[in-house]
Amino acid sequence: MIAKIGRGNNLYGALVYNQLKVEKENGQVLYTNKIIETPDGSYAVGQLLRSFEPYLLANRKTEKPILHVSLNPDPKDKVSDEKFKLMAQEYMRKMGYAEQPFVVFKHTDIDRTHIHIVSVCVDEEGRKISDKFEKRRSMDVCRELEKEYCLISAIEKKQNPQNQIFKPVDYKAGDIKSQMASVIRHLPKYYKFEGFGTYNALLSLFNITAEEVKGEFNGIPKQGLVYFALNEKGEKASNPFKASLFGKQAGYVQLQQHYGKSKELLKNEPSKALLKTTIEMCLQTASDEKEFKKRLLERGINTVVRRNTEGRVYGITFIDHSSKSVWNGSQLGKNLSANVFNDWWNNGNKMEQPVQGNLASKNNATINEDIKQSHKLFDFLVKENMSYSHEENNLIEVFGGLLSNGKAEDYDEELFVNQMKKKARRKKR
Repeated sequence: MIAKIGRGNNLYGALVYNQLKVEKENGQVLYTNKIIETPDGSYAVGQLLRSFEPYLLANRKTEKPILHVSLNPDPKDKVSDEKFKLMAQEYMRKMGYAEQPFVVFKHTDIDRTHIHIVSVCVDEEGRKISDKFEKRRSMDVCRELEKEYCLISAIEKKQNPQNQIFKPVDYKAGDIKSQMASVIRHLPKYYKFEGFGTYNALLSLFNITAEEVKGEFNGIPKQGLVYFALNEKGEKASNPFKASLFGKQAGYVQLQQHYGKSKELLKNEPSKALLKTTIEMCLQTASDEKEFKKRLLERGINTVVRRNTEGRVYGITFIDHSSKSVWNGSQLGKNLSANVFNDWWNNGNKMEQPVQGNLASKNNATINEDIKQSHKLFDFLVKENMSYSHEENNLIEVFGGLLSNGKAEDYDEELFVNQMKKKARRKKR
């Protein structure tokens, strides 16, 4: 379980955010402590505010007296409402907030059911409740709650690379923005790619595409990115989402920096020779495009092909999940460029591919063993019932994912908080 602790000075914003979830039937008030009760048992923002007012009026000098905590069990954990109530009470007690007024909201708008706790961190006399070593204490409490309620350990999951899984976007499942965010925010942390084309090839594995947008603001040229979810045919299946919704890592400027860093790293990438040899070996032994892709996929390598409207292959990208590097075919060698594959798949002219480099002396069995060792962390790749779309730039048919949603960010909340901050700044002016 992961706990996120936020502090601020806008109690109204925190309560409105959670209450909106309730009104949209994506949440409920699960538990209250020292909160004014109503005859019908319902809750409104105004009524909740009155319960906190005495503490805020007594506040002496704490700049951020509002506490907003989210407790996020693993999506595989099935936690009952009663357990959530007990966990919230125990967490607040062990963190020193047992005597504070607080409200526990349950959120059900995404597949990761979780709770939010809104409280104040000043006592009745206006004194700040100590937050010394707060993060460390919070982690310790989470570990204790995991054991007590038999929850999946966030620490053990993080340490096990096979559990670091994120999935392609399913545009039919709803909450597209959160699905996209769980991928987009983290890809640059894990993968090396040195251009927009290779970035988009990587995104396509997760049913996402990006487009560059250009314009002017007050006479100053501006560039940015927007993201779309894709359907099973590789077509846009959502409205555009601004890069700013997914954090700095997803933005134009940050990605340009990532391209530069990746370019330097890929120059000395030790796995390049093995990857090239692996592709050449599969090209030699495969009888057609489908078999070629299948052989590579079994070794943890995705192939993304770009074709024009006439069917000509004009681009080919290889994504090596073992080294987490993304390569255009021409980067690996002229014998692996798009023209070579176009001649084979469209004209029937298959080029002979002698295994070259410092691995040439190895026989196929030895090479396969090397691949097996580097691929051992990627059992998420499904090897059966593979279906290939006509739109090869959406080749995601068997890719299961790679990244933990252990951090359990709530992107709607972050967006709401940012909007509230902007409104507060405008009021000050």
